[in-house]
Amino acid sequence: MNQALRERTVEQLKNQTLDIVVATDIAARGLDVQRISHVFNYDIPCDTEAYVHRIGRTGRAGRAGNAILFVSPREMRMLRAIEKATRQPIEAMHLPSGEAVTDRRVAQFKQRIIDVIESEDLGFLHQVVSQIENEQDFSAHEIAAAMAYLLQRERPLQLRETREPAAPRTPKASPARGRPDTKERRSGKPERARKPSPVDTVRYRIEVGRRHEATAGDIVGAIANEAGIDSQYIGQIKLYDDYSTVDLPEDMPPEVFRHLKQVRVRQQKLDISREAGGKAGESGKSGDRPLKAKTSTAAKAGRGSQPEKERKRRQLHLPH
Repeated sequence: MNQALRERTVEQLKNQTLDIVVATDIAARGLDVQRISHVFNYDIPCDTEAYVHRIGRTGRAGRAGNAILFVSPREMRMLRAIEKATRQPIEAMHLPSGEAVTDRRVAQFKQRIIDVIESEDLGFLHQVVSQIENEQDFSAHEIAAAMAYLLQRERPLQLRETREPAAPRTPKASPARGRPDTKERRSGKPERARKPSPVDTVRYRIEVGRRHEATAGDIVGAIANEAGIDSQYIGQIKLYDDYSTVDLPEDMPPEVFRHLKQVRVRQQKLDISREAGGKAGESGKSGDRPLKAKTSTAAKAGRGSQPEKERKRRQLHLPH
């Protein structure tokens, strides 16, 4: 965003035109909006000072506020550093089950219906329902269920759980400042970021690296969100100064590949290309230590077999 658009967004947040803002750390400083009640840290910040500035957007001037932090197991060391720097423990939250979320949504939905019945003139709509009932031989219950379906379609009442989410942690907003003792890798050696994916992969080069302040999480998020590839099928990532390499499914459709060329990470276009001889596990740069990648039994028996490719395509949820 340019400065004018940023200022307009902040004003909309202040005057309640906007309720939710998704932002990078550029919003972690100098943003003073009294009505901010929660700050969600979708990814853990790279240093404690950034964390303190982020959560400082809520609970300002003695007001109440909450900050919620999502933490993966490999980020526990950084979590401990934040706790040490802020001199405040961050308590683990117990996430509600899918059933509990469904019950809450249903209760809210029922209350909305009751409020409308008690406050609105529904005479005309009674006639519409009666017409459908008489013309189509549907019961009032069936018509009401259909109307309820239309009302909740964009935000379903019933939450469908696909997997158990990681537990976030929530601290109270704190003005404490500090920076832990951290060591940043500045050498030209690549960083190993992920385990090999469970399908046959090949190695691609993308034109974004450490110099652009990109992280493995940035790359995974961009590919998963833009290409629709589940993160479990995104293999090893190596970060270099000016570029990176990533192992992706061998059967990635051409249209997905073309789309990924235009995707941006840290304002830098990926411009993805397949590395020469780019089998996963082969070195992407002279002198690099090769990475290991799994090869399925079916692939060993017949790597180019059409049924196997179709099966993997369905696994990856990729379009035909």
